[in-house]
Amino acid sequence: MKITKVWVEEDCSSCGVCEDICPEVFLLKDIATVIEGVNYSEYDAKILEAVDGCPVEVIKFSEE
Repeated sequence: MKITKVWVEEDCSSCGVCEDICPEVFLLKDIATVIEGVNYSEYDAKILEAVDGCPVEVIKFSEE
């Protein structure tokens, strides 16, 4: 798997789980955001862990 795009949909609860798991990709401001310009494929495992850990299931991704 090679993740090519990551985004956070509406209804983020701002819990911070994604940023704790993968700060290279996620940044928590008022809500979680995805850092642009990152080679997401380098963080596949951590992104998937953040997806699994998201309590409101709003982290999405696409893969090649």
